Amino acid sequence: MTDIIPLEEKIAHLTRTVDDLSDIVARQEKELALLTRRMAMLMEREAAREMETGGSIPLGDQRPPHW
Repeated sequence: MTDIIPLEEKIAHLTRTVDDLSDIVARQEKELALLTRRMAMLMEREAAREMETGGSIPLGDQRPPHW
């Protein structure tokens, strides 16, 4: 019976670690979604600015010369 106590303690520790890591991953997922939206907005803003200054195709959409 005394052999079970260390195993229960280890399971409790591992369960808490998994819960903590799950919280971290969920937070990172939200941050990544926010950063992705912000990046898309910045790219759209830069493409619009480039078109206003007389550019034909936004640089991000141009093919390299060797294509």
